[in-house]
Amino acid sequence: MRAESPALESAISESKYNDAAMPKPHASFLLLCLFAFSPALAQSKKAATTESNLRAATAAFRAGSAAYQHNDLRTAHAEFAKLVRLEPQVAAGHSAFGTVLLAEGDLHSAAKELSIAHKLDPHDTSAMLGLAMAWSQLARYKEAIGMFSALARESSSPLPANAVIDWAAALAAGGHTSDAQAKLTSALKSDPQNAQLHDAFGSLLARQAQFDAAESEFRRAITLDSSLASAYYHLGSLDLDRKDPQSAVTQLRQASKLAPANVSYLVQLGRALHYNGDMDDALKTLRRALQIDGRSIDARYTLALTLQSSGDFAAALPLFKQVAAARPTDPATLTNLGLVMVQTGDAKGAIPVYEKALAAGGNSATLHEDLGVAYLQQSDLNHAIEQFHNGLTTEPDDANLHYDLGLALKLKDDPKAAAAELEKAESLAPNLPDPPYTLGVLYMQLGQFDRAAAKLERAVALTPGNGQAWALLGSIYKQTDQPDKAIAALHKAIALLPKQPSPHVTLGSVLASKGDRQGAAAERKIAAELTRAAVGRQRATFALESGKLLLKQGKIPQAVAQLQSAVQADPTSADAHAQLAEAFAQQGRNAQAALERRKAAQLSHSTVGTMGGPLP
Repeated sequence: MRAESPALESAISESKYNDAAMPKPHASFLLLCLFAFSPALAQSKKAATTESNLRAATAAFRAGSAAYQHNDLRTAHAEFAKLVRLEPQVAAGHSAFGTVLLAEGDLHSAAKELSIAHKLDPHDTSAMLGLAMAWSQLARYKEAIGMFSALARESSSPLPANAVIDWAAALAAGGHTSDAQAKLTSALKSDPQNAQLHDAFGSLLARQAQFDAAESEFRRAITLDSSLASAYYHLGSLDLDRKDPQSAVTQLRQASKLAPANVSYLVQLGRALHYNGDMDDALKTLRRALQIDGRSIDARYTLALTLQSSGDFAAALPLFKQVAAARPTDPATLTNLGLVMVQTGDAKGAIPVYEKALAAGGNSATLHEDLGVAYLQQSDLNHAIEQFHNGLTTEPDDANLHYDLGLALKLKDDPKAAAAELEKAESLAPNLPDPPYTLGVLYMQLGQFDRAAAKLERAVALTPGNGQAWALLGSIYKQTDQPDKAIAALHKAIALLPKQPSPHVTLGSVLASKGDRQGAAAERKIAAELTRAAVGRQRATFALESGKLLLKQGKIPQAVAQLQSAVQADPTSADAHAQLAEAFAQQGRNAQAALERRKAAQLSHSTVGTMGGPLP
């Protein structure tokens, strides 16, 4: 994964109370509206409100208020919507409707209604309070701070806890951390048993990197209210940021259990499962988040990152493209899109995406490295080297960048400069296997066999399963007249690379030098058979691909001919037998089709050796 922001910062920067059971605005909202409503209607009556409208509006207000007090938001919504249609010039009606919309989580609509109420009556404190909270949750922090301040001047009544929380959130986001802390501290003195206040205070402390104190506040909140999902969410996010994904999973599972429809909690749980190595569960969780809210860019992006990390680049690619369409100037998104394009073989297409990320302000070593790798895959060595140098300007001790630069210089036939970079990479990351392996290859090509042997010995010590390194080491031991070491190394290479002829050729030569003519002849024979088999596989691959294309085009007789050639060239190819079965079936040769399917099924369950071994 690339360019991910810390988990806790992501958690505490969003609305704190978007659970399925989000705490509704305080009941005093509607009491304020109720006190304001009768005189407002009386004034409206003087302005030609009909008696029937007055009765209907009053009934709607009372029915809506009763429904709201019983948490029947659906009925309250309907009644207050009716109220504002009947009496559009009464501020208290818009204020009540906005309050219900706020409780429903429809922040934009709530802000619209509450703005109307505030315009109609600038002294309506219930409208001011609701509007300030809506703006805070919409991240319109400057307007929220201004409205909360105006409300404080207008009314001496204490704010409900969730309003204090929204005010503190706006202040913290606006850079007024000490003021935010003062608001929450004062509220906690008045209401020390309020779990939501402790949770909010913990989030503020976490913003200031006071993690132990933040954890204490989150745990205090859970002790006071074990059903407060946001406290588990924040505690799990804190664990995730502190590199404890196992504990994070526990806390975030509880948050999602308490608020199963909350997409933010599911996305964070998906991240924790990913970092904990539970990839299948992570993918399942993130897909569930997208099912709940198909518009969630965060869920889509996190799913794309998880698919990319699991190696399913093809599935990740369209998701990254969708996220990039929604975030066209976000360097992290563009960097990950470029990376997955390279991983799916489109390095050429990735280059303009990476350049767009740079133009958008991205200047990380990772971005320069990825762009350099894309150029490298296009054999554009000069631009690749330029990007690796740019990355090292940002991160001079990045071992991977030194390695990439060394590899590019090696390909540019500058062995001295390449060796210097590769040696630097090895010194910075002594447990990284690629630098000593590539140095071994480089020194061997330069004829510096002692240095090459030392590097390759280091490489196989770090990765004993690198068959190519063992094969090269065997060749070097042969060149330096160490036949016993050569034989041992080549036997290991043969065990790891059972289908490669070259280690057998080298071993045959070593055995011949020791006078073992029979052993040498046996190795040469094996090498000849493997070479023929390799040629047969190449021929089979060509015939198979040709047969597939002809089958797709409906040229069945020609396809049969090609696919028969494929199975003759490589009788162990399950795909060739399966494709031939399909071609026979389309010709109506069902018995032969059944036979080929049987062979394909048998071969699919057989164990086939791999060629293996990385090459620089």
